[in-house]
Amino acid sequence: MNDYDDTTAFLGQWGSFQQIVFFLLCASIFPNGFGAFSVVFVTDIPSHRCLVPEVNLSQDWRNAIIPKEVVNGKQELSRCSRYRLDVVRNLSAQGFIPGRDVNLTDLQQEGCVDGWSYSRDIYQSTIVSEFDLVCSEQWKQPFTSTVYFLGVLFGSFFSGQLSDRFGRKPVLFVTMAVQTIFTFAEIFSPSWTVFSILLFISGLGQISNYQSAFVLGTEILTGNVRVLFSSMGVCLSFAFGYMMLPLFAYFLRDWKSLLLALSVPGLLYLPLWWLIPESPRWLLSQGRVEEAEAIVRNAAKKNKVEAPQVIFDDYSAHADETKTHPKEHHNVLSLLRGSNIRNTTFILCLLWFTLSTGYFGLSLNTSRLHANPYISCFISAAVEVPAYISSWLALQYLPRRLSVICILLLGGVSLYFIQLVPQSLSNLSVALEMLGKFGITTGMALMYVYTAELYPTVLRSTATGTCTTVSRVGSCIAPFLLQLSVYFKYLPYITLGTLAVVSVFATLLLPESFGRHLPETIQQMQNRESIKCPFITRKELSKPVVLFESQL
Repeated sequence: MNDYDDTTAFLGQWGSFQQIVFFLLCASIFPNGFGAFSVVFVTDIPSHRCLVPEVNLSQDWRNAIIPKEVVNGKQELSRCSRYRLDVVRNLSAQGFIPGRDVNLTDLQQEGCVDGWSYSRDIYQSTIVSEFDLVCSEQWKQPFTSTVYFLGVLFGSFFSGQLSDRFGRKPVLFVTMAVQTIFTFAEIFSPSWTVFSILLFISGLGQISNYQSAFVLGTEILTGNVRVLFSSMGVCLSFAFGYMMLPLFAYFLRDWKSLLLALSVPGLLYLPLWWLIPESPRWLLSQGRVEEAEAIVRNAAKKNKVEAPQVIFDDYSAHADETKTHPKEHHNVLSLLRGSNIRNTTFILCLLWFTLSTGYFGLSLNTSRLHANPYISCFISAAVEVPAYISSWLALQYLPRRLSVICILLLGGVSLYFIQLVPQSLSNLSVALEMLGKFGITTGMALMYVYTAELYPTVLRSTATGTCTTVSRVGSCIAPFLLQLSVYFKYLPYITLGTLAVVSVFATLLLPESFGRHLPETIQQMQNRESIKCPFITRKELSKPVVLFESQL
């Protein structure tokens, strides 16, 4: 059977058809950028202290009723306690002066029984101030982000298999609709529980449509345009959307207004259904040759080139055979059949987990980079632009395996060095953290392409979805990973750096995909050079290696 890229070479690489697909799919990813990290602002914790009701207190006692405590070597007003109001009121009525007539350390304290007073210097409101997610309820704040990423995890897992079963295009638009509708519905949440449920459902569509758009573009586009799309195209679209988030949040400082602004753009993507085609590769893998040929002929018409009378003649014979013999449907278990596929899957899952944990951990840590969270978020987003450009250059000129190893070492070593920086050089710590994020972000972009290149068409979306699902386990634990700084300030960085170094050794066992066509069948993937994993059986090491030498 002829290779798809060779069969459709008459279309060219950058005609009107490819340009439309390229830019529309990139545009569909913008909401992912400003939606993925909306939790940074929606769930941020404003400065707060116990609310003191309007009772008859002298100004001295009103200023002293909140006790002071030492936090990270500094004295701060307590956020979760106050001196007993009835005692303070009696002392105030008797004319006693705090600190002069009364030793404050002798007074009993109580919790914030009347609620909390929240600062509005940065935010008008967040869900923390809306639902009082502080003090004994503070565990709900990082858990809210985890609930969101759990939704992303399940969405990534099921959308990949649904995409391989029902097509790239339907899953793309269904997940976009889920993300838009339930982000809007969160505005009307009467409680934290309802908000979390809606946030989980919106997470089902968040990265799922990014993943579907990525696979769709990877399969439609060819040659260097495919590399440009899968590295710079989708990634820079995400980064630009991410950079827009602090702009939205700065002008809309109420969490409900922010979510409304983030959900409305989703309505603009409805007309894209009539402009974005299904993947011809996927249609051919399903035996739907006539539909695939119709899309390619339409593409030829838009590119003003003449198509052959029969485009997919070899595929037509296979389609007839498919009608005679029921077609085998693949699922996630297909990723474990055969030593080459199984070993590749295990190693890629480790790499995705490492990179996702680091990426989301450092991205959610933006509030500690700068006193102004809007500037912090913008810095974190801006770092991704050179990272994605670097990934494109690496994909153009360097082997995939070497590229991944280099960026893992860069990210891991940078995070290790943070603990060696004196406190007086805080800007250097920020620079090292951003250098670490630069390396990890570059790795995230590389892994999408590397994964898509290693798996055949019948498994590509399932494999990407499965790896993305495993990576979301890392994003789920990232909010709690940051809490390790309570025990040791640099423990989160040491953990992330260690994961990166361990992943370097695992990467050495992966096959190379640079300079080869995308595999169309499982057999083509199995015939690639075997991975020598000592802990897994190697039944296929004696099989011949079939290489696809032409460049992407």
